[in-house]
Amino acid sequence: MLDQRDRRIVEYLQHDADMPVTDLADLVGLSASACWRRIKSLEESGLITRRVALVDRRKANVGMTVFVAVRTSRHSIEWLESFRSAIADIPEIVEAYRLTGDMDYLLRMVVPDVEVYDAVYKQLIARLDFTDISSFIGMEELKYTTAVPMNYLI
Repeated sequence: MLDQRDRRIVEYLQHDADMPVTDLADLVGLSASACWRRIKSLEESGLITRRVALVDRRKANVGMTVFVAVRTSRHSIEWLESFRSAIADIPEIVEAYRLTGDMDYLLRMVVPDVEVYDAVYKQLIARLDFTDISSFIGMEELKYTTAVPMNYLI
């Protein structure tokens, strides 16, 4: 069972995973060793899956975000595994979701320009058959976060 301090620890770490444990402990009202033990427990429980560095996409020259809606007429496990394998091999695809509704899959890609997106598109259609692929270029990022809300933890 997680308490309010655990929630606050996770909230702070989602915003700055490099925060020194002593500073974090002060913020949540714990000793540094007690805070460290809680962090380790949160990692062992799987709530904190890993700590990563977030890269500025523009400085990495992949400032364009393209959302790609995919529709297929094939709904077999074999096709899904082929699709999963194909997108795993393409680093420009940073997120992929299987959906309900009119579209079967939604991909989020980061690329430097339309020419690179077109090359990725050609990689996809060379490997698999699709009924429809619709692309949407993000014009402005209004909100982006990797943090998830902590108010639903049990």
